[in-house]
Amino acid sequence: MNAQPKQLTQKLEEIEARPWMEKIKPFVELIAAGICGILIALAWLVSKYDHQSLSIALYIASFLIGGFAKAKQGIEDTMKNKELNVEMLMVLAAIGSAIIGYWTEGAVLIFIFAVSGALETYAMNKSRKEISALMNLQPEEAVKIMPNGEEVKVHISELAVGDHILVKAGESIPTDGIIIDGNTHINQAAITGESIPVSKKVNDEVFAGTVNLRGTITLEMLKPSDETLFQKIITLVQSAQSEKSPSQQFIEKFEGTYVKAVLAAVALMMFLPHFLLGWSWTETFYRAMILLVVASPCALVASIMPATLAAISNGARHGTLFKGGVHLENLGNLQAIALDKTGTLTKGKPEVTHVYFREDLTEEQFLHTVASIEKYSNHPLAQAIVRYSLEHIALPLVKPEDTEDVSGWGVQATIAGQRWKVGKASFVDKEDAHRFMDGIALTLAGEGNTVTFARDEHGIAGVIALKDVVRDETKQAISTLKSLGVHTVMLTGDSLKTASAIAEEINIDEYVAECLPEKKVEKIKELKERYTTVAMVGDGINDAPALATATVGIAMGEGTDVALETADVVLMKNNLPRIAEAIALSKKMNRIIKENVIFSIAVIACLIASNFLQFVDLPLGVIGHEGSTILVILNGLRLLKN
Repeated sequence: MNAQPKQLTQKLEEIEARPWMEKIKPFVELIAAGICGILIALAWLVSKYDHQSLSIALYIASFLIGGFAKAKQGIEDTMKNKELNVEMLMVLAAIGSAIIGYWTEGAVLIFIFAVSGALETYAMNKSRKEISALMNLQPEEAVKIMPNGEEVKVHISELAVGDHILVKAGESIPTDGIIIDGNTHINQAAITGESIPVSKKVNDEVFAGTVNLRGTITLEMLKPSDETLFQKIITLVQSAQSEKSPSQQFIEKFEGTYVKAVLAAVALMMFLPHFLLGWSWTETFYRAMILLVVASPCALVASIMPATLAAISNGARHGTLFKGGVHLENLGNLQAIALDKTGTLTKGKPEVTHVYFREDLTEEQFLHTVASIEKYSNHPLAQAIVRYSLEHIALPLVKPEDTEDVSGWGVQATIAGQRWKVGKASFVDKEDAHRFMDGIALTLAGEGNTVTFARDEHGIAGVIALKDVVRDETKQAISTLKSLGVHTVMLTGDSLKTASAIAEEINIDEYVAECLPEKKVEKIKELKERYTTVAMVGDGINDAPALATATVGIAMGEGTDVALETADVVLMKNNLPRIAEAIALSKKMNRIIKENVIFSIAVIACLIASNFLQFVDLPLGVIGHEGSTILVILNGLRLLKN
């Protein structure tokens, strides 16, 4: 977003201070169309009483008021692009009708064209309302806690990184920050699309635009107000809405050539029917004006952009951000998708899956000792063991003596006078470890587990199996993707055995193990040779090369800035089923666009044929042509629905 928060506020204040006429500016086109219609009705009534001069004056007024906006737009675009356009066709048709004395028909053309234009503007504004709704979510003021403890309400533009901000229950969070005091639940719908509240405590990060549901919290500001994740989302969606899809670009290029062809056909229509078919000059010119109206590609031009904007807005509302219409369009043609394992298909954090211990020990004794030793290690496996133990035992952990962390192997320490070793089998005693497990370790490893052994002075005390477990929704997401006809591939840096176990568990079509970033890129290139359109799903950091190589890069965002920078599509919450929903949205958009294009071409062809057969007059031609334009716009707006 170009305007900074302070500038936005100033702009709103300026609007409030302007005369009331400024506030109705968005409705000017609709008001002008209404006045145009009233003038046409008055002109028609006056003509019934033989006041022709007054009637013509009223018709001219209706031409000027109703057609001003479209005529201005047409002239400006023509001068800018050095090419005639749809608006100019309509203006020429109305003027031509007036020249041959069909004032009512010309005025009706202007009126319906004005109504169509007003509705098109309304449709565009409707599709962009999600951005306005987002902007309204972020408060303009915040309660700053001064160094002396005083609470002062200030504009968010006056805040600086490091400031302490007080947010009460029910208030929107004004800026990105980290909680330094208090606990609460946050509605993060504006960021992730999920309305289910998320529990937040001290040291948890919160985002601008989200809502503090309960409890008063104090947060420390992490970013300037114009660099928050919230502002980046708004900027991203605005940029996506201004970017044209390949279909839209083709239609716009086609429009210029088509308008020239229509003008050439109209020029021929003005003369040939008179000489070849014996029509009168008036009838010939009248039919040429009808051709000018009905052959105009208004509906065709409006077939794509409203639908694309509506789909992008729909995705933004539900936490799926598309960086442009091209990516949304490509997603509907997806044939294969590659997914990174860690953090995408799995939770990205190891969890304890099995615990085995010696007969002379209880589970509580074993877990208490091992967790006490592992508490002082930063290794992810050690932290997972500690988390699991704290959830399953009541005893408080104790501090071990003579702790030694042997990097890459394990930890050894003394607890209650006994020397313990926790780590790999070869670290604690490989032979004893294998005897204790008696083949179970191989089974666990085959299921994708990492086995950690614990040994005391009496031998192997027990083992703990850990695994980066599959997300609850992964199986459903993979199944849905396959039902959509998409070939699924898992890419992972894990060993072949672990990759095989995960692949079998989630029923994925294909997998590649021991996959470094460069190998992921090679695999994406290979998939693109086998399948036309390929997507890559990753966390947006180490998967960046593969995301850039794929036809469509999809980042599992979880509200991160990095994801916004990297991929073509961002899932603001790590929810895999959203991918299938995005594909379904894209397919629906592509289907609606095809419906619109086919319908608009069919209407044009039907009206042109009816004109040649003299079945349609100018008012009916106008209604048929402009009515089809309104219908395709409304059909595109269906994408705003869930």
